[in-house]
Amino acid sequence: MSLFTGSGVAIVTPFKEGKVNYSKLEEILNWHIEQGTDAIIVCGTTGEASTMTEGEQKETIKFTIEKINGRIPVIAGTGSNNTAHALEMSKYAESVGADGLLLITPYYNKATTKGLIAHFTAIADAVNIPIILYNVPGRTGVNILPATVAELAKHPNIQAIKEASGNIAQVAEIARLVPSDFHIYSGNDDMIVPLMSLGGHGVISVVANVAPKDTHNMVQKFLDGDVKGACALQLQMKALIDALFIEVNPIPVKTAMNLMGFEMGELRLPLTEMTEGNLSILTARMTEYGLLK
Repeated sequence: MSLFTGSGVAIVTPFKEGKVNYSKLEEILNWHIEQGTDAIIVCGTTGEASTMTEGEQKETIKFTIEKINGRIPVIAGTGSNNTAHALEMSKYAESVGADGLLLITPYYNKATTKGLIAHFTAIADAVNIPIILYNVPGRTGVNILPATVAELAKHPNIQAIKEASGNIAQVAEIARLVPSDFHIYSGNDDMIVPLMSLGGHGVISVVANVAPKDTHNMVQKFLDGDVKGACALQLQMKALIDALFIEVNPIPVKTAMNLMGFEMGELRLPLTEMTEGNLSILTARMTEYGLLK
């Protein structure tokens, strides 16, 4: 099964009174289809998966797959720093119809290169759907080195990486070492065009939660050969993207969606509401971009 090319949204999870708001989630999923989003990534960092119970994660993944109903791919975030738990969640996601899996590097306990290879291989051996490695050393404290990515890419089920190291030289080295059919997605919204210039296949995006059409168009323009048009959108979105990371993700993007009237509800502790100063900056950037009147 092939992975998506284009703009995948790392979707925000709506909460209401301490529970997942499934009716609101369905509304948002349908909106993304209308706006041209190319894939849904559910229960990732942006979806506050780390504060969801196992039952909530499973139900949210299942619900998303059922409501999307094959219209675009659904990638399930099933990673963990506990290999056995990640393996169980991955098998569950496959059993309910996920098109692929997003697996973060083990955080806190970290792992050696040997450990990373053993961790991802154990999960890949247990499923039959594509796996996207997720490298975000700023959150996890561990970096997947390009040579390690190349080694993991030998496994038929490990078919892609979401690269969020922010290191374009590292992305270039990964692109040099992996097979031509291995997908590289930007994990940084401010580096979509630079990454695609090295052969990337798109983005797993936070900004696509609030500007899905423009994010899709940026990737599509690049793929269609309109590099100038893609660059123009990347630069046009830069100030908005910066504002969406003015506090730890997903605080600003969930706040932004609430400001836009999407009623995504509260953040779960340890995430809290934005400070007044940062909220003012976010509101200003959203207004400048045309998301607020």
